[in-house]
Amino acid sequence: MTEQGRYKDTVNLPKTKFDMRANAIKREPEIQQFWADNQIYDRLSQNNPGEKFILHDGPPYANGALHIGHALNKILKDIINRYQLLRGKKARYVPGWDCHGLPIELKVLQNMSKSERQNLTPIDLRHKARDFALTTVKEQSESFQRYGVWGDWEHPYLTMTPDYEAAQIAVFGQMVLKGYIYRGFKPVHWSPSSKTALAEAELEYPEGHTSSSIYAAFPMTSLADAVKPALESYLPQLKVAIWTTTPWTIPANLAVSVNPSLTYAVVEVDSSAKYLIVAADLVDRLAEKLQTQLTVKATVKGKELEHSTYKHPLFDRESKIVIGGDYVTTESGTGLVHTAPGHGQEDYIVGQRYGLPIFAPVDENGNFTQEAGQFVGLNVLGDGNQAVIDALTDAGSLLKMEPYAHKYPYDWRTKKPTIFRATEQWFASVSGFREAALEAIASVQWFPPQGENRITAMVSERADWCISRQRSWGVPIPVFYDEETGEPLMNEETIAYVQNIFAEKGSDAWWEMSVAELLPEKYRAGSYRKGTDTMDVWFDSGSSWAAVAKQRPELQYPADIYLEGSDQHRGWFQSSLLTSVATNGISPYKTVLTHGFTLDEQGRKQSKSLGNVIDPNVVIAGGKNQQEEPPYGADVLRLWVSSVDYSSDVAISKNILKQMGDVRNKIRNTARFLLGNLHDFDPSKDAVPYEQLPELDRYMLHRITEVFTEVTQAFDRYAFFRFFQTVQNFCVVDLSNFYLDIAKDRLYISAANSFRRRSCQTVLSVALENLAKAIAPVLCHTAEDIWQYMPYPTPAKSVFEAGWVQLDEKWYKPELVEFWQQVRKIRTDVNKLLESARIAKEIGSSLEADVVLYIADEKLRHQLSKLTHNKESSGVDELRYLLLTSHVDLLSQPEPPAFTSYSTFYDAGEWKIWATLAAGEKCDRCWNYSTYVGKSQEHPMLCDRCISALAGTF
Repeated sequence: MTEQGRYKDTVNLPKTKFDMRANAIKREPEIQQFWADNQIYDRLSQNNPGEKFILHDGPPYANGALHIGHALNKILKDIINRYQLLRGKKARYVPGWDCHGLPIELKVLQNMSKSERQNLTPIDLRHKARDFALTTVKEQSESFQRYGVWGDWEHPYLTMTPDYEAAQIAVFGQMVLKGYIYRGFKPVHWSPSSKTALAEAELEYPEGHTSSSIYAAFPMTSLADAVKPALESYLPQLKVAIWTTTPWTIPANLAVSVNPSLTYAVVEVDSSAKYLIVAADLVDRLAEKLQTQLTVKATVKGKELEHSTYKHPLFDRESKIVIGGDYVTTESGTGLVHTAPGHGQEDYIVGQRYGLPIFAPVDENGNFTQEAGQFVGLNVLGDGNQAVIDALTDAGSLLKMEPYAHKYPYDWRTKKPTIFRATEQWFASVSGFREAALEAIASVQWFPPQGENRITAMVSERADWCISRQRSWGVPIPVFYDEETGEPLMNEETIAYVQNIFAEKGSDAWWEMSVAELLPEKYRAGSYRKGTDTMDVWFDSGSSWAAVAKQRPELQYPADIYLEGSDQHRGWFQSSLLTSVATNGISPYKTVLTHGFTLDEQGRKQSKSLGNVIDPNVVIAGGKNQQEEPPYGADVLRLWVSSVDYSSDVAISKNILKQMGDVRNKIRNTARFLLGNLHDFDPSKDAVPYEQLPELDRYMLHRITEVFTEVTQAFDRYAFFRFFQTVQNFCVVDLSNFYLDIAKDRLYISAANSFRRRSCQTVLSVALENLAKAIAPVLCHTAEDIWQYMPYPTPAKSVFEAGWVQLDEKWYKPELVEFWQQVRKIRTDVNKLLESARIAKEIGSSLEADVVLYIADEKLRHQLSKLTHNKESSGVDELRYLLLTSHVDLLSQPEPPAFTSYSTFYDAGEWKIWATLAAGEKCDRCWNYSTYVGKSQEHPMLCDRCISALAGTF
């Protein structure tokens, strides 16, 4: 039988049932079920031999569908936890949800008719909010699990459960007993649209806000003794000039603040014998603003103006000039700051120093009260603002009005502007434990490092924390008020009593039980009413270390790590830190990681109007048009998370996802090649001892050591994008383009049990097992899929039971690198040369070529000659198989001998390469060209080495 193809069955082709396609929609749920059936996560997280590793979950709001930011957050957490499990640690993860507060309350109210809302009692609202939260938790939980996130999903923590609420009350009680909680009448961020106080973390500052800013002048009525000699001659035509972006606060003006170290000038306005006091450095700028001439008549220091008085332009009251803080600058305005202690934090502080009343004639709806006189009933964010401007104009006080674009706080849920308004609220005295909080911050490891600077600045500068909210859906502040005096009753005994009730019945009891039932018996003779304020939801979530990490025996406090978005420096990271430091003097976390926000490829925020929203569920399951939005499965989403530098904002798009899909497929196909070529290999029987391995294989084990050491370091440093780059490069450059390309000849052509093939399979098994383990934290489903198709017995049922990558220190041989890097460079240049020959249609495959090499470096030439002259049976690959050509001649001189014309030539400087058509005939089995083909009577279509392979000797 002489027809071509008769030897195809003698070639050792790959065999595996591992599918080239991921088929993620079907396969990933099967793998997740395999984990569940075998309790892989439960067993590892509880029985691993290592110490605990606790990543404490920051609770997302249970108020709607998940977005791509949620996916980024939860997948990052899962990558860390899975890595720690592979390292043998007890990485127990308890997911949590923030279930109280305005976001959920708004969702409930939006789903009700107007009449339903009007008849809604607080307890009815709470029941509806609870049901809504529970439904959302279930939906979000299912989505998180579909992402492949491992955790104690059967026992998550919810901030609305009785045990959690009781623990929160305990934290609050400890702060009360330490004197950190007080009732105060102070200006806070107030949302008229939500009718509640807001925390800093509940504000956003959208682009494009414009205010009506005004320059106004208040008539001076008296001068401090220090400036009388210099300025008295300008009375009574002297006025003090102020600038503000909130004209509606003018009715509440009680002072004007100056900077004591600034120089102030009395300027004449356009030769009119009317005078203004302004900062000397701002005279020219103000003249340009007012489009008038301002002539300096006298100058004084700011501190000398203190206690001078002026008359309010709209009300019959006299106020003082006072010394302000660092906020009084010459960066804008007039250098004198209109001060309303009831409408600003800095104003409040100055007012307290001077004993000024906290005056805020604005109600919860943002409307002026009777105290605002002529403006009563007008809304300060609407007609009221313009009415004040008009009144100033009529009084001759307005100098100029102009639009001013700046950042202004909006309610993060209603998307409407807020105001600063003094109300009676409960506060946590951050000033009481600020230094301890700053010391705790310094004890934490921050990734990225600038996170420490950010939260340090925030805690250093923050005012006392307003912890009360005027809502029904939340944990009530356990305070009672005396019906006659209004004095609050809240002490160790009353707090503990309420805590025990909440532990048994939950905080609904506050609305369901009478005052007498909520109070210890000794207080029941008095006449008290229950407080109606609930706690800031940041106090809820900020107590999670106490309610979860500290209480659950499988967890620990402080936690090893907190990981959330960078906005949580002013949110959960801070509220958790403050409550923990206030009660225990320590940080609740040892390490903090932050990630940025998700943007599109152009760096724009995702929005439905732009059509650039990426829905994680669509990424996994595909969209309506699966040509445009194919079902990638969770692993592609996870791979994207690992590919980005999450420390800043990250981009995602359909195009990026397609690229991730291609990378996942490349890794998968690499694994498939490894699996297929190990179908008849058992390391326990067939592995070649390291000392006997050819140098190429030893170099490859060294390269594997380098690669997986880099991967380990990337995971240890939370630098997952370095894992992504390293593994992708290893699969494409080291394996597919180099080692596996060369290995095909050894694997397919050599005798099945030959040394040449077994030594290569030894390396392949090491590469396969370590690749599966290394990608497992990220491509968890793909790694498990690979492991389930391992062709030889392994002690581990799951890849996650197999432990982390295993590298033998004897594999690390840096002395091999220089030579093999040179070989790889030569190989790259040979490929370029042969590719140009292919383009010129001089050859088809590289095996149709013979190559002639001249190497200038004598040492390198000698090393290559060893490959050329040694036979494969000695365990060393010949150079022609490294270069994938049928023959290689290695020259000792730079000019080749005169023989047939050369089709192609390449001069790399360090070496010269010539290529010509291969001599001899094509072997029917290995497709190499050989002059031996035709010489054997038994196998006339084979080369000599294939004849040896059939005999089992090659």
